Amino acid sequence: MIQPNQLTANQVIQIFRNEAVYLFLGAAFTTVGLVAAAFALLRRRFEPLLINFALFAILYGSRLWLKSPLLALLFPGSILLTAIRMGINYVVPIPAFFFFLAVGFLPRFGKAIAIALTVIFVALLIGTLAFGNLYAFTLTNNIVIIACLLVVLFRSMQRQALTQDVRIIRIGLLIFVGFTLVDNIGDAFHHYPRVEAFGFVVLLSCLGYVTARQTLHREAQLGEIQKELQVAKRIQLSILPESFPASTSFKVTARYIPMTAVAGDFYDFLCTGDHRAGLLIADVSGHGVPAALIASMVKLAATSQRDHAADPAALLTEMNLALCGNTQQQFVTAAYVHLDAHTRELRYSAAAHPPMLLVRNGQVTAIEENGLMLAAFTFSTYTTATLSLQPGDRLLLYTDGIIEAANRAQEEFGQQRLQTLLQKTANHPQSETLDQILNQVQTWAASQEDDLTLLICDYSPQ
Repeated sequence: MIQPNQLTANQVIQIFRNEAVYLFLGAAFTTVGLVAAAFALLRRRFEPLLINFALFAILYGSRLWLKSPLLALLFPGSILLTAIRMGINYVVPIPAFFFFLAVGFLPRFGKAIAIALTVIFVALLIGTLAFGNLYAFTLTNNIVIIACLLVVLFRSMQRQALTQDVRIIRIGLLIFVGFTLVDNIGDAFHHYPRVEAFGFVVLLSCLGYVTARQTLHREAQLGEIQKELQVAKRIQLSILPESFPASTSFKVTARYIPMTAVAGDFYDFLCTGDHRAGLLIADVSGHGVPAALIASMVKLAATSQRDHAADPAALLTEMNLALCGNTQQQFVTAAYVHLDAHTRELRYSAAAHPPMLLVRNGQVTAIEENGLMLAAFTFSTYTTATLSLQPGDRLLLYTDGIIEAANRAQEEFGQQRLQTLLQKTANHPQSETLDQILNQVQTWAASQEDDLTLLICDYSPQ
């Protein structure tokens, strides 16, 4: 045997030429595996197919480098390199079989089979590290791999190619299995054709093609969904009143910041005029499109009960009956206040909603008159709280996204902070007060985890 220090430059160059293709393939496979692993980490979801493919590609590419004679020239006599080179053969198949399991090319009880194979390969690895690279270990490894690949080959032929992607993956898999069988059969008889890596190129290309196709398809679908969400957002905004009509007694301003494109928060003015105002605010459980659809139903239920606009308890009772059984187990909290400038009276009722805040003479009072949430029980009943209405009164209705906004320590913004801020801005214009509240909440919160809606009303009779 020629020792490394006895090799001439021409011999080294010749070895490099012989190994150049495998070194390139090894680097390419490892790079693809690392990219797949990085993609899996960025998605922050455990996807067995992607993760096992990444491990398979990284280990397969690493093995091509570890088996290269050039690496032995760089680290002559290294015990660690020798151990790794002996053991890598038994590590590569482990993610491979879990990959085949994720694809569906293992028979029933495939997970148990993959675990059993893992135990066998780990035992072979330990045996090799303890006793050296015995021929019995190599033969066992080859027999197990050949048997498993034949099973995979048989299973792949049984599967119906329902889609173009499945057909492409199956073609790449069959070619890879065929080349791998050639290598392992040759290895069992001390012949080393070294064609398996080229089969892996075909498999990797097929998987890359399918991945690219599916990625482009998903992006196109995502684009369509985004367009539909923008349309849904415009539709939802259209069901919210733009502004409270000019009134000699009441001035109302609203702020609405959805968590996503569409939301479950809702507000409406059920009656308006110089001497009357009926303000409704509601919050549907959940987020996104489902909550937005229920919010549309809340608007219909509220609009259909305008005849009860002066009786908050009756209004909520009828809304509850209209919504029960129609919201797919999603519930609604709501608060409604009716203001009458003639009688100088405030009537308020709520359904499991945060209390309304009344600012009077620089003091903040929480007004709470709650019944059960809407759409939960047909037998729910509600009561009305009646208070006097005085010039200069300011009312604030809001959804729980305001007081439940949490910072990084999971401490909520809370009712007390909201009341304190409302008291400090009691003499500020409505828009300025609402902006300060929202700024404080958004600064406090680590992220927006709920919809934010505020409705402020000033009673200032002329």
